[in-house]
Amino acid sequence: MMEVLLAKTAGFCFGVDRAVGMVEELLQAGKTPLYTYGPIIHNEQVVEDFAARGVRILREADLETAEPGTLVIRSHGVSRAEQEKMEQGGFEVRDATCPFVKKIHRLVSRAGEEGRSVIITGDPSHPEVKAIVGWCEKKPYVIEKEEEIPELPPENPLLVVSQTTFHAEKLKKIVEKIKKRYYNALVVNTICNATQMRQQEAEELSARADAMIVIGGSQSSNTKKLVDICEAHCANTYFVQTPRDLNRLGFKPVRVVGITAGASTPKNIIEEVQNFVRVEF
Repeated sequence: MMEVLLAKTAGFCFGVDRAVGMVEELLQAGKTPLYTYGPIIHNEQVVEDFAARGVRILREADLETAEPGTLVIRSHGVSRAEQEKMEQGGFEVRDATCPFVKKIHRLVSRAGEEGRSVIITGDPSHPEVKAIVGWCEKKPYVIEKEEEIPELPPENPLLVVSQTTFHAEKLKKIVEKIKKRYYNALVVNTICNATQMRQQEAEELSARADAMIVIGGSQSSNTKKLVDICEAHCANTYFVQTPRDLNRLGFKPVRVVGITAGASTPKNIIEEVQNFVRVEF
């Protein structure tokens, strides 16, 4: 009989739970029109459910033409300019930015006042990173690997922060090199605790399992990092959004299967995958 091990930290983190809960409350209160700025979280099933219930996604270009209503800022946050544009457009703005992301906005904004250059470790195309960049006084350096560390005078004052879902081991290596090169670097580890715990647990679980199932949205940065971690320890790793994907990917029974999920994965989908594996295999 196949043993199924579920990671304790799988599923919604605090920031995602807060954002989804805010939209739910506004729906229950009958707020209309109700918008989110970009997908509220990176999970297709959640976004589709909200769309079916009348929640519309706005982009920056829509702010000048959409009928004013209640606009929820996504969990990834927005730039200072985007937030000002929302307020000027007459929207009732509700801020669902993850509090850990808001902390980074304050840090980079203060760094500009102190004359520090900012290095952000993260994916430059990710909405969270784009928002952080938008709170910097001057253009920051966004890097994903050690080779991208900028060449600056060694005395140059720096602030180093990270995308909240960045790979913890990658950050450690980058920081070691920065500290060797710059003696006036202030490093603040802004990877959230939930992300670090989830990554550590995925590493431990994948080292024990014969197969790993990672559940999450196709655009979810933190889920993709879990996949990378699991694949490094367990070649038999499956990245799925729903139970149906397991058949499509050719999942086969094993002695021990581990299951984890990204921070934007609802509890009901995790339970569906867990039950599907137990019943079908």
